[in-house]
Amino acid sequence: MPFSDFVLALKDNPYFGAGFGLVGVGTALALARKGAQFGVVAFRRHYMITLEVPSKDKSYQWLLSWISHYAKHTQHLSVETSYLQHESGRVSTKFDFIPSPGNHFIWYRRKWIRIERNREKQMIDLHTGTPWESVTFTALGTNREIFFSILQEARELALRQQEGKTAASSSCKSWASSWCLVGEPLSLPASLRLSSQGAGSEAAGGEDCHVSEKIVQDVKEFIENPKWYTERGIPYRRGYLLYGPPGCGKSSFITALAGELEYGICLLSLSDRGLSDDRLNHLLSVAPQQSIILLEDVDAAFVSRDLAAEIMGRLTFSGLLNALDGVASTEARIVFMTTNHVDRLDPALVRPGRVDLKQHVGYCSHWQISRMFQRFYPEQPAATGEKFAEQALRVSRQISAAQVQGHFMLHKADPAGAIEHVQSILL
Repeated sequence: MPFSDFVLALKDNPYFGAGFGLVGVGTALALARKGAQFGVVAFRRHYMITLEVPSKDKSYQWLLSWISHYAKHTQHLSVETSYLQHESGRVSTKFDFIPSPGNHFIWYRRKWIRIERNREKQMIDLHTGTPWESVTFTALGTNREIFFSILQEARELALRQQEGKTAASSSCKSWASSWCLVGEPLSLPASLRLSSQGAGSEAAGGEDCHVSEKIVQDVKEFIENPKWYTERGIPYRRGYLLYGPPGCGKSSFITALAGELEYGICLLSLSDRGLSDDRLNHLLSVAPQQSIILLEDVDAAFVSRDLAAEIMGRLTFSGLLNALDGVASTEARIVFMTTNHVDRLDPALVRPGRVDLKQHVGYCSHWQISRMFQRFYPEQPAATGEKFAEQALRVSRQISAAQVQGHFMLHKADPAGAIEHVQSILL
């Protein structure tokens, strides 16, 4: 049979025609699918912008809070539980709902934004023990400004939520290096103004007697002049050491100072057995912005350099020094240290660069005692506070703020009784 006749026979064969048609349809569909995929990829590449934020980034928690603020109608939620300790000592529980892993859509600045939160079940963060996560933002257009706006709003929202709070180091596990909010802001009352001398100074309100203004001014000058440090190649860090007898208001002043600056306090115990060199570095690197690092009783952390170095798995003296001003130490940091025994501190710890301002905090002065009296009994005239201060200083020239406050607590509504029983102020 000639080849032409064979072709004509196949053409007239209905089975062959149907099979060829199916192949053609299948090929067309395959090409259409490939074309659609290529089109989607091309559209995403040229007409969409994507931002991925891993959980190790500092802005990750800010963005989760920001998403919770905007994605109010999402039905897929996760819960975050936190505890807040009030000034009165009462502890309250707070529940925050955040979008769970998955896809979420929000309307922001006249644009739909797709948010995908991913969680890796097979990987964990060794610092926090939590699963590795990331969140991806996808928006139409190619303008990156929308993501800058989101990050800026998330940061401002986080600062408002943490404003004036106190943060304490979590010590539930040795590798769980994180901070949790445990307090509320305080103002700076006049009764918490510090005295650099003992009670022997009678200069009411004298500049040489009260050092709180000096410290507040120095901290504010540091905060307001980051450019000055950058231009001179000086690390943008500031360290303070308050030393003196116990109960004279060192820690209370720092707490009140943070309240006035609208800063938080990150309280870190160097005697924590789970604290190592690596964990200290991590804690300082992830400390909340606009916060003061407070290291209380630094003299109790190390008996000697040699002894500290022998304890494996714990914070060493060299590790503390490197964390304060080493190569890996963070910038824009304010560190306050307190001690009752300044003579026990190693000179390397308090040298300039690690401690820029040292201030002795002594016993109460005449002015300070009278101001505390007026604060506890505001209805009493100033002369009564002066009278109480004179009688208290006759009892002893070395009275701490804690002793004065304790005496007033025994006579909460009885100023006359506080004056009458002033002899018991040292008990």
